[in-house]
Amino acid sequence: MSATLVSPNAVVLNAERLRTRRNANTHKNLAIVGYGKMGRLIEQLAPEYGFAVQLRLDRLSNEAASAITARNFQDIDVAVEFSNASAAAPNIERLASLGINAVVGTTGWTEHLERAKSAVEDGGAGLVCSPNFSIGVNVFFQLAAEASRRIARYHEYGAWAWEIHHSAKKDAPSGTLLKVVNEMKAADPRRQISVSSNRAGAHPGTHEIGFDSAADTITIRHSARSREGFARGALTAAQWVIGKRGWFEFRDVLFDG
Repeated sequence: MSATLVSPNAVVLNAERLRTRRNANTHKNLAIVGYGKMGRLIEQLAPEYGFAVQLRLDRLSNEAASAITARNFQDIDVAVEFSNASAAAPNIERLASLGINAVVGTTGWTEHLERAKSAVEDGGAGLVCSPNFSIGVNVFFQLAAEASRRIARYHEYGAWAWEIHHSAKKDAPSGTLLKVVNEMKAADPRRQISVSSNRAGAHPGTHEIGFDSAADTITIRHSARSREGFARGALTAAQWVIGKRGWFEFRDVLFDG
């Protein structure tokens, strides 16, 4: 019987092909619903998180959630939704009806929150919703709640919550500021909180809370340097929510277990 000789180069080439095929098989298919600045940044970073972007839907191609169909999403493992306030709830309902797990970062639509939650429950889907996918901001939420809880008995302190964002941001106050105010009120329901927002220039976002008395001032502030932190947080949430059911916040992702 004669032996077949295989060159060392062929062995290396075949091994590389196997590695490439194996890596391709480990990728999860991602849909981006809302293909604006955040959507494009998420697409750029997606391969670092093991995602292959298979579908991109913008405002024109997905009017009234018309492109969220079983055919378009048949191979999608998870969707990331960064659209606009009027489109968010219909997009979530359609995704949930298809059983597609999702990450939602759109703000300004909280009046439809219960409707969206019901759709996710009825569809047996999993969804992570947050007004802000920055790790630092979600730690900031917890710090704001704890500070409010600790100062609740000291009535001489006045409280405020303030933010500044770029001039193109439409909702004011932002979903992030509303969230931090809700955290403060839940910890200390009786204290009045002065809330204010500024929109100017290209600022990616600063949020601040504080407590002031005749004796001293306490200030806690978070400043974002770019949108990249939000995109990376959303992709982290997308990894986490695959295979899960229910409605989650980003804190569940960050502090799971």
